[in-house]
Amino acid sequence: MKTLKDFNFKDKKALIRVDFNVPLDENFNVTDTNRIEAAKPTIDKILADGGSVILMSHLGRPKGKEEKYSLKHIVKTVSEVLGTNIEFASDCRGEVAFNAAENLKPGQVLLLENLRFYPEEEAGDIDFARELSQLGDIYVNDAFGTAHRAHASTTIVAQFFPSQKCFGLLLAKEIDSLNRVLNNSVKPVTAILGGSKVSSKITVIENILDKVDHMIIGGGMTFTFIKALGGKVGDSICEDDKLDLALEILHKAKLKNVHIHIPVDVVAANAFSNDAETQIVDVREIPDGWQGLDAGPKSLENFKKIIMDSKTILWNGPLGVFEMEKFAHGTITLGEYIAESTANGAFSLVGGGDSVSAVKQFGLEDKMSYVSTGGGAMLEMLEGKVLPGIQAILD
Repeated sequence: MKTLKDFNFKDKKALIRVDFNVPLDENFNVTDTNRIEAAKPTIDKILADGGSVILMSHLGRPKGKEEKYSLKHIVKTVSEVLGTNIEFASDCRGEVAFNAAENLKPGQVLLLENLRFYPEEEAGDIDFARELSQLGDIYVNDAFGTAHRAHASTTIVAQFFPSQKCFGLLLAKEIDSLNRVLNNSVKPVTAILGGSKVSSKITVIENILDKVDHMIIGGGMTFTFIKALGGKVGDSICEDDKLDLALEILHKAKLKNVHIHIPVDVVAANAFSNDAETQIVDVREIPDGWQGLDAGPKSLENFKKIIMDSKTILWNGPLGVFEMEKFAHGTITLGEYIAESTANGAFSLVGGGDSVSAVKQFGLEDKMSYVSTGGGAMLEMLEGKVLPGIQAILD
């Protein structure tokens, strides 16, 4: 696996695919700089070697060239985060991009305009990829968030750099962290899977059953399992067409000696609202007109023991509707248990949009071993898929 550390970039132009698809407010201010900060170590290493950097990224889902999706809006923030002046090319192809790259001096950074202004990017067009490849000497993929897409800049472009391509420090760290959970884990291994639907996690569950000792199932998925086991779930979210699947998962887990843990009690509410009345009820006895929106105290106590005994922890999905303060306690408490276990020497990997939002929102990010930057990409790796953006560097 070739990484940045295998190259010296002195007098070389590094063409880097970054993921600067950052949120902007109505005045085009960047509201979360995490993705830019995550790319900084890779950029710093190349500049320290005496190389120059050409950054390419997408922003949003533009339909053609839309001014509101221009990367010019983030130039000031990128400059501030990197601590260096950023040049901006008002196009990512053609004369504008080629001249800007051609005139780049060692130590300088150039940001190209939004790749998705051209449909050829998402189509994985080979001529578009060839044009991009002419801008740099070495191709670096540091965009885990888009590594599951076979786009021109994430995958196709790599073939024009047969030996001059590598993973950036961020992408290498993502791969390494997932490997530590899936292939090189220290036992016991615990996976915590939350979220609303079993259907969205089924391939993940099936792929990791061979790799874990314990699986905690929380969030809305809980109720599909409980109903399948004959419990009453009231008005809780439930996939009635997946009841047999839930039983099948429990059966497979038993055969593989994997212990599945489901909440035993829940915080139930009489409406999906922060102002709803709540009560703590047995998860199998949720009254009609009530719905489970968070894990209850006995469940958390059960989960605590498992997490404290674990040496490797994967967390993907919240335990409740944490966006509402009234139903955030389970997710916060779970995060605190994982943080404590991590402080005691466990390796913890957090991934998937909602769990990442939760650890950031509740100030737990720095207490986890690694927080993944790619939701969809991480899910696909957990499903056992080979991501095209990763394969393109390995080929």
